Formats: sequence, C-alpha cells, structure tokens
Amino acid sequence: MPAHAVIDRPRGPGRPREFDLDAVLVSAADVFSERGYHGTSINDLAVATGLSAGSLYKAFADKRAVFLATVEHQSLRRGKELSEAIASEQLGLNKLRAALTHYAAISCGADGRKGCLVVNTAVELAAGDDEIARLVKAAFRRREALLADLVRQGQADGSVATDVDVDAAARFLLSLMQGLRVVGKSMPTRSEMKAAVDVALRALRAAR
Repeated sequence: MPAHAVIDRPRGPGRPREFDLDAVLVSAADVFSERGYHGTSINDLAVATGLSAGSLYKAFADKRAVFLATVEHQSLRRGKELSEAIASEQLGLNKLRAALTHYAAISCGADGRKGCLVVNTAVELAAGDDEIARLVKAAFRRREALLADLVRQGQADGSVATDVDVDAAARFLLSLMQGLRVVGKSMPTRSEMKAAVDVALRALRAAR
C-alpha cells in the first residue's frame, strides 16, 4: 500500500476503501484557509474532500486532528514548492529573489485571497493553544533557517553585502514573506507585490 494511502475500514462486511491522504489534506487546507478553524465543520470537510463524515472520523480522531495534520502537511507542501522555486538559481541573492517572487505570486489572485493556512492559524489560534503555537513556530523556523542559509550563500558568492546581519535579515525576509500572504487577502496586483520584493532585495544587494 502506498505511504500516502489511508484505509477507511468499515465496521460491517465489505472491502476497505482507500483514499489519497495528500489530496484530502490539500482540500482540507482550502476550507480551513477560507473559513478558519472555528468556522469549519466536519460536514464542510466532508463536502470538500468527497468523503463522508464517518470516513473522516475513522481516519482522524476529530476535527482538531484533521486540522493539525492539515497545517503540518500544508507547511511541508509550501516548503517543497519554495525549494523548487529557487532550485535553478546559482547566486544567493537570486535564490532570495526567486523565493520572494514565489511568495508574491501565490499572494495574488484566488490563492492570495485564501491566504496562508499557517499565518491564518497563527492569528486565529496560536495565542491560546500551546500545541498549535509550537506547530506554527516550527513552520516559521524552517522558513527562517532556509532564508538565513540563502543570505550566507549570497555573502559567500558576493551577491549579498557582507555587513548584513544574517539572522536579522532572515527574520526580516520571513516577516515580508508572511506579510505578503496577509496583504494578499486584499487582492493586490502582482506589480504591487513585486515592488515590495524589489525594495527588500536592494537592502541586501552587495555594492558593485
């Protein structure tokens, strides 16, 4: 059985039904992003995923378990997309440009209107839920660590100014990236997003 497949085992006779966990969590992410945790019901998730409420309860303990799995999956999914977006670039500054441009792109249009599930979760729930706060913090730390690594690469190859504080720069860029996702809910234009990216890159670029 594929690693991503989950078995829904009925209580009565009959063959177990298999479904794609990745696809289920992607659909769940859309619902949670649009409606928030408290505004989403199990029935909403059932409609979005094409599963019955009973099937969801057999695969997950409750709505919270679906939500936690969805947030973690979405964070890892976005991290993979980000890695793919920067993979073809060589210089550290160009990798940073690709990363920020990627976030600017997904912060526009329908995807931008939904917003980032991790950011939405941080705003809605992290202050009052320690487990969710840890999940959000881990997601942000992964992103910040990647950005710090790209700043160091840029300093090593001469594309990023050597007097830039790596940790502060990474935190600044993380704030910009997640801020783009928040601003994206107001449906900005792609050119407006790109202008913000250009300002950030000018602050890091090494003098020529």
